[in-house]
Amino acid sequence: MAKSIDKLIINSPHEEPNQHWVYERDTRNFYIKEGRRPAGYVMATPNSKAFDDPGIFVEIDTVNQIRPRVKAWREAGYPGVTGITKRLLDHWIDPEERKDRRFFFCQLEAIETLIWLTEAPSADKVGIDLKGDGGEIERWCCKMATGSGKTIIMAMIITWNFLNKVTHPTDARFSKYALVVAPGLTVKSRLQVLYPTNKDNYYEEFNIVPASLMDKLRQGKIIIHNWHTLAWDTQDKLDAKIEKGQLRSVDKRKRTEISGEAYVKQVLGEMSNARNIIVLNDEAHHAWRLNPEAEGKYKRIGSDKDSAEEATIWVGGLDRIHEHRKILRCYDMSATPFSPSGKKAAEESLFSWIVSDFGLNDAIESGLVKTPRVVVRDDSERTKELKSRLYH
Repeated sequence: MAKSIDKLIINSPHEEPNQHWVYERDTRNFYIKEGRRPAGYVMATPNSKAFDDPGIFVEIDTVNQIRPRVKAWREAGYPGVTGITKRLLDHWIDPEERKDRRFFFCQLEAIETLIWLTEAPSADKVGIDLKGDGGEIERWCCKMATGSGKTIIMAMIITWNFLNKVTHPTDARFSKYALVVAPGLTVKSRLQVLYPTNKDNYYEEFNIVPASLMDKLRQGKIIIHNWHTLAWDTQDKLDAKIEKGQLRSVDKRKRTEISGEAYVKQVLGEMSNARNIIVLNDEAHHAWRLNPEAEGKYKRIGSDKDSAEEATIWVGGLDRIHEHRKILRCYDMSATPFSPSGKKAAEESLFSWIVSDFGLNDAIESGLVKTPRVVVRDDSERTKELKSRLYH
């Protein structure tokens, strides 16, 4: 045992973690424990003020049920998958194809889990109870630490869906239409690499798609939107516009908000006739279904804007699309898939539809993110004009 950790990186980024650091509070020592860390998250200990309180580790039971089944399925050669899916999986793990750019284990496990849930024999999934968010849209979430390569996983999801649907048009498990929703313009710009026509697209850049299948991939359609695009005019907003003369009411007896069909055409554009769309929510912790108890209680830090507005527009917009075009499934990507619970201002609820988990500690121990450092002193020259870099 040791009082401090001298070596944070103890696993390969390309292999399943086989050990992890543990803090023993009684002795205030760290030690390496054999085996993979269970899926879970750390919750603050209620009312604790101790400087060395490690918090309470809460396991994500569903993920811990799924992990060993996916591993056994992988080791058995992926039974039950389509020919296209098998070809993709082989391509993604083939050492000859991956000489320069091997995928991280966490990326492969995430996409394998989604494929397993869709294509593995039903008998393999007995007892797995995936809960939703209270709406009609099926959602599956991959909890991935920032820096673990979520965009590549999104490209894999699109590839797997598009190639299967184009090859097997009647297979209802797949789609060749994808709506990608981003939490802001910066992220939206970064996600442009998901367009197969982009010169820097990830499908070719990271050899996600075999060259002979790129033409098939391009038969699918992708739209990438910032969440603001999902907003619609409510009845109150329309009435206000009419009163200001900004909008003319054709029907004086009943002024109705934008119709579902008009909304779908507005949001989906050239993809507006598509059915059974897949949705990829990046930074999906912004897309939570509003708990009535929480309304008006949760404000974005540093802003007066109620975070519930973003959540309502994001999820509400998807509900509208689902009502008129049907969303096959939402794939959520987030490092922090929590939503306000509505009970206490400091309380949060973990998404109940998480299917895979590779958290920050796992990413640090696998060398996927920069080693965190604690700043204890600023030795820069002090002047009246220059404040310390530690000043906030």
